[in-house]
Amino acid sequence: MLMRTDPLSDFGRLFQAMWGVPGSLGRSVLPMDAYRSGDRVVVHIDLPGVDPKSIECSVERNVLSVKAERSFARSEGEDVLIAERPQGNFVRELFLGDGLDAEHVEATYDDGVLTVTIPVAESAKPRKVAITTGQQPAQLTAA
Repeated sequence: MLMRTDPLSDFGRLFQAMWGVPGSLGRSVLPMDAYRSGDRVVVHIDLPGVDPKSIECSVERNVLSVKAERSFARSEGEDVLIAERPQGNFVRELFLGDGLDAEHVEATYDDGVLTVTIPVAESAKPRKVAITTGQQPAQLTAA
C-alpha cells in the first residue's frame, strides 16, 4: 500500500552509524512513521527547524515527494565551533499503491512535523457481496 523508494538510504544510515558522518550520501533522509487509521494512511515526517515556506509536497504518478530545506544563517564575524545539525536540502519519496487515493492527499505542518494524510481509494475499501443460495439472496460481508 505504501513503499519507500530510496534504496540507498539504508546504506546511508549504515555509513552514518559507522563513521558518524551526517548526510554522507549527499541526501539526508527524513525520518518518518506511517500507519493506517480507518480509511486513511497517515505519514508523520520529522522536519525540525524547517521553514514551512521551504516545504514542497507533491504527487506525480503515484509517487509522493516531500522536499524541504534547512539552513543556518551565520552572521558576519561568527566562528562556528560545532555544526552537527544537518543543513541543506532534504528529500523523501514514497510510492503510493493503487489502493490509495493520490488525488486527495492533504498535508499539515505543526511543531516541526509534517503530517500527510492519504485516503484509501473507494475501490480498495471492503464491500458487501450478495451471495445467492437456491432462490433467496443472503447478505455476507467480504473482508
